[in-house]
Amino acid sequence: MSNRTLELTDALYEYLLDHSLRETEVMRMLRAETARLPNAKMQIAPEQGQFMALLVRLMGARRALEVGVFTGYSALAVAQALPEDGALLACDVSETYTAIARKYWDAAGVAQKIDLRLAPALETLDALLRDGRDGSFDFAFIDADKPNYDAYYERALRLLRPGGLVCLDNTLWGGKVVDPDPDDANARYLRALNDKLHRDDRIDLSLLPLADGLTLALKR
Repeated sequence: MSNRTLELTDALYEYLLDHSLRETEVMRMLRAETARLPNAKMQIAPEQGQFMALLVRLMGARRALEVGVFTGYSALAVAQALPEDGALLACDVSETYTAIARKYWDAAGVAQKIDLRLAPALETLDALLRDGRDGSFDFAFIDADKPNYDAYYERALRLLRPGGLVCLDNTLWGGKVVDPDPDDANARYLRALNDKLHRDDRIDLSLLPLADGLTLALKR
């Protein structure tokens, strides 16, 4: 027995995937195509996608928000977990990567659930707030440029209903957040945000050692 999280060896990680992962063929194909890209590491781990889909189902979420789409794996996982009349508003700036995403969303039959907004995410989020969408979302996932994480979080928190959940990716940043003087600017941004979230009494909090660190913040 252990009172701390196990370190995953390659063999144990493969066991985890073999005994938990339930990817569709479309999801496997999307991961395979993304793996051939030079920045393939931007894609979330498959077990993380499955975990977020489970959270969406557990919450009975109907309206979801995503900041940072890349090739669309996380959006696909969430959209598949939403009910037939559910909707995911997805923010990104890349036409090239989201073209890959659209192809697989179509193949999976969930494209009609996903409203892709190609514009700087802060512009999209601010427009939603101006339109009176405060408190209208159930679930949000943030996985985009790290300097703006805090700004994305603040807007997502306003857009979520009480009891809504925001998930923030990469919050352990390869372990660099524990470096007292990291030379990586993204590590500094994430460490400052982690400190802020730990003190934030607007949320209930859990930072999970899943993939590169996944923070769950439940709006009170």
